[in-house]
Amino acid sequence: MLFKQIIGQAELKLQLKHMVLAERLSHGLLFSGKEGSGHLALALAFVQYIFCTNKTEYDACGVCPSCLKLQKLSHPDFHMVYPVASSKEVKVSTDAVFAFREAVIRNPYLTLNDWFNELDAENKQPIISAEESNDILKRLSYTAYEGGYKIMLIWYPEKMNAVSANKLLKILEEPPEKTLFFLVSSAPDQIITTILSRTQMIKVGLIDDTTIVHEIIQYYKLSETDAKHIAKLAEGSWRAVQSIMEEQDEMVALVQHFQSLMRIALKFDAIKMNQWIDQTAGLGRERQKQFFQYGLHLMRESLILNHGANDLMKLRGDELEFIKKFAPFIHEANYESIIEIFERAYFYIERNANPKILLMDIGLKLNGLINLKRVA
Repeated sequence: MLFKQIIGQAELKLQLKHMVLAERLSHGLLFSGKEGSGHLALALAFVQYIFCTNKTEYDACGVCPSCLKLQKLSHPDFHMVYPVASSKEVKVSTDAVFAFREAVIRNPYLTLNDWFNELDAENKQPIISAEESNDILKRLSYTAYEGGYKIMLIWYPEKMNAVSANKLLKILEEPPEKTLFFLVSSAPDQIITTILSRTQMIKVGLIDDTTIVHEIIQYYKLSETDAKHIAKLAEGSWRAVQSIMEEQDEMVALVQHFQSLMRIALKFDAIKMNQWIDQTAGLGRERQKQFFQYGLHLMRESLILNHGANDLMKLRGDELEFIKKFAPFIHEANYESIIEIFERAYFYIERNANPKILLMDIGLKLNGLINLKRVA
């Protein structure tokens, strides 16, 4: 990955290059940013810049032996750790290394949901196990093959449990000579404080709309008007741009699924509710979480429409037509309670709650809330 391939983040690119050229490399860096901001891409470009044997002040050369290996994520002194779905065949990251390399090379703006779709493991929770920590210590005990740095990149360190994280504390505090740790996180508040205190945080902000509009026009050959609309929907995430462009059918499916829930909840048809629950329970946990996030998004848009701030809305097509009809049911008497239902549902699904029990509870509560009258 070259710095020039990363969308936006100009100041951070300069900062990272300066760290290398000034030989002020911290042994532990935490790249913190929202999914789609490019925090993984930045970390990968930084790794390549460090290893490049013919770097300039602007970028890695892209053609030296080290660069060629890193473009394939196969440099012998570069190690990666990432959440996996534990099974008989897969215990640690290296058991799925070929699939992960292929996924990241194809899209360095990869999300956790993307990765688990690759593994077809939606019903399992992503973890970095204690066994993984043992493997990290083992890999870093070896001498560097090429005599330079050894770099360990941990993607989603927040998925380490307390046991696996604690096993890494000593090596993070006193790493072997010329050993670097790069952590790439989307939720640093979920990382244990003892890990955070041993790293220097690099905050990766969302990509500005002007940059996103320019890239959409260049990459997708859209008009400026369409590009601005998509940039507004993407909220600073290039992965969101990709999703909007590549998954229009999925967006339609989400609208229809949400619409079905609300129609069933309004009159509470028990038979249709059970059918909806069976369908939703079969989607897998990551898709269920995506649905509840999407529900929160539509609630926000409903409230915006009700307050007449149409210029702030981020909907189009089928979504917009549905919200025009649905928004009157969302008001000050029920908005906060419905938001809490969707937020708690996301929380419990992430923690392996029984989806059928949870979804039935949601349907019953929504029935009462949607039928509440607006406060006079």
